[in-house]
Amino acid sequence: MTDVRTAFLDVCRGAGLTTWFGNPGSTELRMLRDWPADLTYVLALQESSAVGMAAGHAIATGGAALVSLHSAGGVGHALGAVFNAFRDRVPLVLVAGQQTRAMLPTQPFLSADEPAAFPRPYVKWSRQPDTAAAVPAALAEAHLIATTPPRGPVFLSVPEDDWDEPAEPVRTRAVRAGFAPEPAALQELAAALTDASSPAIVTGPGVDAENAWPLAVDLATALRAAVWSAPMSARAGFPEDHSLFRGHLPPVRGEVARLLRGHDVILVLGAPVFTYHVHTEGPFLPEGAQLFHLDCDPAAAARAAVGTSILGTVHAGLEGLLALLDRPAPPHNDADHPAPPAVRLFAPVLDDPLEGDAVLAALCRALPGDAVLVEEAPSHKDAFHEQLPITRPGGYVTTGSGALGWGLPVAVGRALAGERVVAVLGDGSSLYNIQALWTAARHGARLTVIVLDNRRYEAVSALGRRVGVATVPGTDLPGLDFVALAQGFGCAAARVEKAADLQAALETALAHEGPYVLDIAVAPGGGHLY
Repeated sequence: MTDVRTAFLDVCRGAGLTTWFGNPGSTELRMLRDWPADLTYVLALQESSAVGMAAGHAIATGGAALVSLHSAGGVGHALGAVFNAFRDRVPLVLVAGQQTRAMLPTQPFLSADEPAAFPRPYVKWSRQPDTAAAVPAALAEAHLIATTPPRGPVFLSVPEDDWDEPAEPVRTRAVRAGFAPEPAALQELAAALTDASSPAIVTGPGVDAENAWPLAVDLATALRAAVWSAPMSARAGFPEDHSLFRGHLPPVRGEVARLLRGHDVILVLGAPVFTYHVHTEGPFLPEGAQLFHLDCDPAAAARAAVGTSILGTVHAGLEGLLALLDRPAPPHNDADHPAPPAVRLFAPVLDDPLEGDAVLAALCRALPGDAVLVEEAPSHKDAFHEQLPITRPGGYVTTGSGALGWGLPVAVGRALAGERVVAVLGDGSSLYNIQALWTAARHGARLTVIVLDNRRYEAVSALGRRVGVATVPGTDLPGLDFVALAQGFGCAAARVEKAADLQAALETALAHEGPYVLDIAVAPGGGHLY
């Protein structure tokens, strides 16, 4: 026998949960007592920042990350970020403190009334164990559920007096979860693709999350299939400089059907069918098109409005599919996957006043080759994809879910995992978790933050114009000083207002060793219309 805390920490070590993200409170004090030297605690200044940082770290490492939350209030602060993690399938283990068990019948200060119900439905699993002795085993179960496809966050509530109670050690286990589709389903799909005259592939974040880029390239090359990115995809699933890449489908039903016109067989990989934002009537697919959907999530398969869904992990499914095709993939050819041009052919002119697309084109020219791009600039999303093609696995992450405040802490978490990160953020979205800059500065993160500063929530204004609301109250953001904000959190920073100063400012920002915030004044207008 041992105690709950010792057994819990041993489970963490065995599961690789050795970097924690959190903001401590009174109900976690016994858990944090005598903090061991082999574990790292990353302090965030607010719980949603902690969840976002943990998500970035999990995406970078490929494993799960642990987040320490504080009772009901801390969980409430975190829920917007938990929503994103759930929709974007990021494996997180959320551990929340709870008041002493003996006090719970009297609804004490800081207690959570129904802790397991609070974060639902945006967690895969949620529990407050009935006894203290059950806590370590519950953690082990939670970790395995978080990391089993479809991956996602899980929640464990622990009363603060549980940590010193006796418990048995828990053996660390593994689940091998790369499950393949049934053979008959793959044979049906292979036959349809073999007979197709004009196949198309739509890639989603599951391709990147499962390290299936090479397989997706092999399949597209074998079929000579047009490749699209799924609407609002949180990650890139195909090299965007490849000759077969056609672009990003918008989250609008009618536009998806229009852009896929002419394709007789459509294969959606690791994405919903489809994510929409603005409603339009009409067909989901072009007339006569047949759709197949390969994904690991039974719920996503059940929700799909059209097509035949095949359940299985993307990597295993693509391996099986390639083995069945009558047209095997040829060897990789660098000519089919050229390096991105130094200057995009359609790069806009850099002039005053600065336009967002011109700024992004200049960033593309200055960007280090090893940089991971994190994007949360809704009104510049189309320009971002036009000017900054993603050409390697793991090179891009955004939110596929829409709750703002995800981008900056995710960027910090990825940088803390050792990556070189460039975050492109809108001024409005950056403010939801601006305090994440403090953690970046404290740890010397290799992070450059580009703020596209149009002094408003331009995406909301643009959508308002699209639906006939000419003026939306509460969308202007005057009087903000991002340089002072960044410096107040310990980051180097500068502001650019003129085209003549942009290139030198970008070079300085990108060459800086620690976190650097570059606030760039851009003209309003041209907002993302979806």
